[in-house]
Amino acid sequence: MSNAAHDDINPESLEINLNLNVRGLSQSATLAINEASRELAAAGREVYRLGLGQSPFPVPQVVTQALRDHAHEKDYLPVKGLKELRETVADYHRRAEGIDADADRILIGPGSKELMFIVQLTYYGDLVIPTPSWVSYAPQAHIIGRQIRWVPTRAENDWRLMPEELDRVCRNDPTRPRIIILNYPSNPTGDTYTLEELKELAEVARKYRVVLLSDEIYGELHHQGEHVSIARYYPEGTIISSGLSKWCGAGGWRLGTFCFPRSLRWLQDAMAVVASETFTSTSSPIQFAAIRAFQGGPEIEQYLRECRYMLSLVGRHLWRALSETGLSVTPPAGGFYLFPDFSPLRARLAERGIHDSETLCKRLLAESGVALLPGRAFGRPPEELTTRLAYVDFDGAAALAAAPDLLAGRISEADFLERYCGRMLGSVTAIRKWLEDSGAGD
Repeated sequence: MSNAAHDDINPESLEINLNLNVRGLSQSATLAINEASRELAAAGREVYRLGLGQSPFPVPQVVTQALRDHAHEKDYLPVKGLKELRETVADYHRRAEGIDADADRILIGPGSKELMFIVQLTYYGDLVIPTPSWVSYAPQAHIIGRQIRWVPTRAENDWRLMPEELDRVCRNDPTRPRIIILNYPSNPTGDTYTLEELKELAEVARKYRVVLLSDEIYGELHHQGEHVSIARYYPEGTIISSGLSKWCGAGGWRLGTFCFPRSLRWLQDAMAVVASETFTSTSSPIQFAAIRAFQGGPEIEQYLRECRYMLSLVGRHLWRALSETGLSVTPPAGGFYLFPDFSPLRARLAERGIHDSETLCKRLLAESGVALLPGRAFGRPPEELTTRLAYVDFDGAAALAAAPDLLAGRISEADFLERYCGRMLGSVTAIRKWLEDSGAGD
């Protein structure tokens, strides 16, 4: 065939060969907003990057040193992960959660996101997701071809999944195989569950013998350092998902962990088979460095104590400021997210042609430079004016260096916020000004 014949082929005509589960899917909303923010900043615009949930803090120095020490490691490691790392992760879960864990029931992967995809691929069952929830749960299920069952939550419950709501989903078909994802502290709301709620949710999960995937990637960033895993109350059916991305500031390192109960060892083994034919093994130097991260110790504890305090300080300041602006916002309990609802200002926003969360976020970014994500990306109804705010647009390294002075009272909280988190203060000012200019704040 001549080159001219090749040139006559219309590439768009080949799109019909795409897998039907992939056709029409968009790029992850969090990554898309990050790229849009970069483009605006490159064009000289002032942009407040509150869309992508990436930790602002550097990786702890003792962990980066461990990576340097093991940069020479080049061998393929076992599919389930480096044995020393799996032993350390198991010890971490025993120490932090007081649960039964051993190295043989730990699976290491290139990010918890990849492990979540493989567990859905391997386990044949519906995916049950509370809304709002992280943007990638549902697309992963859609790609694999699993049925998705959304469970709406309510603002009066601070967007938490209530036990009676979970029971309502399961009781009409009690023996149906299901994976239920519980994420807390929550992305996107920043909220978490009470002990009583966890116990009641565990009872419902046990009643219907579901697989409970507990996404606890933000567990170490509970602002009071009091995170409790639901695996304590439903140990036989809970998989704990964690990793380095959020609490260790190492999102780009791509290392995730799954901790399985004994009863689900068959599922872990099946996932390892899939892993052996896909990613093979996780980066060797990263696995060796992760041993140091999960070992903990005084340096790690100080790092976490300072990160938690600063995130609590910034989050609660923004919560108060946004509430005073007229938005409905749940106070944060962990992580670095808020879930502002602009619905109280719906009438004023409607006068500017804003009737849904996507339009709201597009206009807010274009007209104020503040990048938020629409509630629709998290499974909420499109007409609902909810958004997600990631309060991470500040110099975490500089803030961390000043943290000892903050904790010792040598610098006031107000001065600390002004000096080291000025962009976060500026983002709220920009939102308030945008609302006032639109008349929405009247």
